[in-house]
Amino acid sequence: MAVKIRLTRIGAHKNPFYRIVVADSRYPRDGRFIEEIGYYNPMKEPAEFVVDGDKVKTWIGNGAQPTETVKALLKKNGII
Repeated sequence: MAVKIRLTRIGAHKNPFYRIVVADSRYPRDGRFIEEIGYYNPMKEPAEFVVDGDKVKTWIGNGAQPTETVKALLKKNGII
């Protein structure tokens, strides 16, 4: 099972809001996931990014691969 840390969109039209989830890469973007570890709200000024750093490190240690977008957000906020 290839596990990814990725964004799931739950916001309305032209009002994006994302959850950061751990999911099997075969599942659809907004489909089933294993665990929710945070959220990202790009509409606030500055953008709001809340994530459980311990869970992120645990999942990465277990082999989960963050997507490019999530990896950039984690680096920007000093988690990895």
